[in-house]
Amino acid sequence: MNQDPAFDASIPVLTEVVADSPAPAAPVAAAAPAAAPAATAATDDDTADTPEALERRAADRWSGEQWSVMERRLTERVLQQLQGRIDFVLEQRLRDGIAEAVDKAMAGFSAEIRTSLHESLGQAVSRAVSQEIAHLQTLGK
Repeated sequence: MNQDPAFDASIPVLTEVVADSPAPAAPVAAAAPAAAPAATAATDDDTADTPEALERRAADRWSGEQWSVMERRLTERVLQQLQGRIDFVLEQRLRDGIAEAVDKAMAGFSAEIRTSLHESLGQAVSRAVSQEIAHLQTLGK
């Protein structure tokens, strides 16, 4: 199919979706006499179920209502097929975003704890040194 590196083979192309879809049923009232000559003028290409032949037959025979039905069906089918992929991509992006936010928060939190610990340790050492000096001074008097 497509050789584009961004191409995802799990997502169907439009011709695959149309080829798998049955043509919408023609309303009885929509069978116009003008459509009859097109139906009888089928060539060997039109009898094959190639995407091009299906497209030609649809263009020649379908009414506006039939095109609307096909558009709705096609939209529903593509959305259903893409829903799983969309869910996966959304979940992955959320995970990446949350992981990045947690990493930033942890880095800030760690720096804050480190600074606080350094201050506390410095105060504790200063207090201990002061007490020891005071104790030595009282012994020396």
